[in-house]
Amino acid sequence: MRVFAIADLHLSSVTPKPMTIFGPHWAGHPHAIWAAWRELVREDDVVLLPGDLSWAMRLPDALVDLNILSTLPGKKVLLRGNHDYWWPTASKLRAALAGDQLAIVNDAVKIGNVVVCGSRGWLTPGHEPLSEEDQRLLLREAERLSLSVQAAHKLRQDGDHLIMMLHYPPASPPYPANPLTEVIKGARPDLIVYGHLHGVPPERAINHVNGIPAHLVAADALRFRPKLLIG
Repeated sequence: MRVFAIADLHLSSVTPKPMTIFGPHWAGHPHAIWAAWRELVREDDVVLLPGDLSWAMRLPDALVDLNILSTLPGKKVLLRGNHDYWWPTASKLRAALAGDQLAIVNDAVKIGNVVVCGSRGWLTPGHEPLSEEDQRLLLREAERLSLSVQAAHKLRQDGDHLIMMLHYPPASPPYPANPLTEVIKGARPDLIVYGHLHGVPPERAINHVNGIPAHLVAADALRFRPKLLIG
C-alpha cells in the first residue's frame, strides 16, 4: 500500500466554475488530474485529499463530484477546505460517501499501517496580525486538530505511520509559533500535508514544522499529479 496526496481539486460538475482565473495552466485541470491519478495510483493505494474538493454549495451537487472520485483507483481520505461549503455534519456526510471514501471530522482514520488525522486549519500569524475573529477561528481549529490527534493516538500501534492533513498551511512567514504548530509539536506526526496556496512553488512554501516534513500538495503546485508520500 502506497500513500499519495493532492489538494484543491476545485471540481464543479453541476455549476462549472473555471479555475483559469488562477492562470491558463488550470485549463481542463480535472482531466489532467484524472489522467495522472490513473497512471500513478493502484487499487490498494491511499490518496489523501486535504480540502477544497468541490465548488458546490449543497451536498447533492458535491456528490456528483465525489462520485467521480469513486471511479478512480485507491481509498480516498477527505478533509474539509475553506471552499467546501457543501460539507454537512459528520453523520450526513458519512452516510452519503461511497465505500472507498473516508472523511476526517475531529477524529482520525486508520488504513493498514497508516493513521491519518487533521483539521481544516485557519489563517496563522505572520507579517500581519490576525483579527480577533481570525484568532478565534484559529483557536477553534487548533482544538479540533487536538481532538483528531487524540483519536489518532488511540488507533496508532508500533510501526504505524502518522500523517497529519491540514487545508491551510500550518504557519505563515516568517513562521512564528501558533496554536496549530503547538499541537503539531506535541503530536509528532511523521509528516504533514497541506494545500490552499495557489501559484506558490513547493520549494518556496513551508517545508517543515519543528523538524517534521511538511508538503504543499495543492493541485497546481504538483502540476496536477498526486504526490507520492509513502512508497
